[in-house]
Amino acid sequence: MPAAAVHLDGAGGFVGRVVLVTGVARQLGCRVVRRLQREPDVDRVVGVDALQPSHRLGGAEFVRADIRQPAIGAVLAEHGVDTVVHLDVNGTPLHPRGSRAAVKETNVIGTLQLLGACQKAPLVRRVVVRSSVGVYGAAPRDPAVFDEAMTPKELPTGGFAKDVVEVESYVRGFARRRPDVSVTVLRFAHLLGPAVDSPMTAYFSLPVLPSVLGYDPRLQFLHEDDAVEALRLAAGEPARGTFTAGTFNIAGDGVLMLSQCARRLGRPMLPLLLPAIRWGGSLLRSAGVTDVSPEQIRILTHGRVVRTTQMREVLGFTPRHTTAGALDAFAHSRGPGLLPPEEIRRVVDRVAARVPDRTAPSHHDEEPRSHG
Repeated sequence: MPAAAVHLDGAGGFVGRVVLVTGVARQLGCRVVRRLQREPDVDRVVGVDALQPSHRLGGAEFVRADIRQPAIGAVLAEHGVDTVVHLDVNGTPLHPRGSRAAVKETNVIGTLQLLGACQKAPLVRRVVVRSSVGVYGAAPRDPAVFDEAMTPKELPTGGFAKDVVEVESYVRGFARRRPDVSVTVLRFAHLLGPAVDSPMTAYFSLPVLPSVLGYDPRLQFLHEDDAVEALRLAAGEPARGTFTAGTFNIAGDGVLMLSQCARRLGRPMLPLLLPAIRWGGSLLRSAGVTDVSPEQIRILTHGRVVRTTQMREVLGFTPRHTTAGALDAFAHSRGPGLLPPEEIRRVVDRVAARVPDRTAPSHHDEEPRSHG
């Protein structure tokens, strides 16, 4: 395990770590920057983005730089960076007029360029990369639960999921070339919370939730506060008995079916045949209402559940919010839906009590608990 990085100041004394965070024009990046500044062993935090952040960075220094350009290497050297937290891996543009092609280029080319700069930077001792459980894809033959050692039955062929597959392949290559660097990959479940803006939050904000007829996918969520804490933990020295290097699934405890999500949100579901969902998704995209991509349609058809044992037992991280708690926090921030959630829940539970449960997993399917 690499030793904690320290530097000599001009007087020959020791100073703390210097952390560089990418993607600080987005809310998550700003929050991580502010949180890291409170760490006792962190001397300075440098925020990097191609766009000026609209949120406060506290006492951190902002450097306007594009990670797709070789100049990012000069930023690492100039500031004596020893820890890199790479958050500029995203599924959607920051602004409505942004293009998916530009996002993909930042995700893939930006990560490649940043890791190349880290490889040449002798002071860098720790790299943390934000990834997604999207690397597992979503297919009808998927296992009940994915763990970090599993590969998808069908590799993602496009969208953000394909981006993170490529990003993680570059990270593995970097780890082989710089074995002296502690490398951590955090595969986040769908982020939810009052400040999150994503395809999933846009979908859950619709007054009526279109769904695929005959399917009720299982979903997991991660509260934005827990995402910040997981990144803070991964960026620091591991506590006794834990190990921060490696790849970890990060999700709140429990599982929700899409129908359960709809009840908690107070939003009625509209079951449609798959061709109608695809047509409707294209219509919503063209109208600018929400980005219902083919990737998201697969999630809303087949769902995805990941095991978080490594997160708890190796990384030493336990989210404060469950999957249901993250959804409830999001629901509270967006206001009531068309239907009263409590009344709908009581009616559905009375009906469910009269119908045999055909969705219960078999005894050999180990998976997180479900919340009604």
